Amino acid sequence: MNVIYKITYPNGKIYIGQDVTDDIRYFGSPNRDLIEKDFTRDQKRDFTIKKEIIWESETASDEEVKNGN
Repeated sequence: MNVIYKITYPNGKIYIGQDVTDDIRYFGSPNRDLIEKDFTRDQKRDFTIKKEIIWESETASDEEVKNGN
């Protein structure tokens, strides 16, 4: 299953990404340095990230998902 997902961080920032494995553990590959700057030490101790599947396909090829075709 190929999916396009939306991840929402507690500070309201949104990341849109793709996953050609549909792995429930996958939460994208954001830039670690940028995210570190967005949260205080206390905020890092307890926060929730929301992941939503906004599109999915059993028939789209990996290449179609990667290229947006």
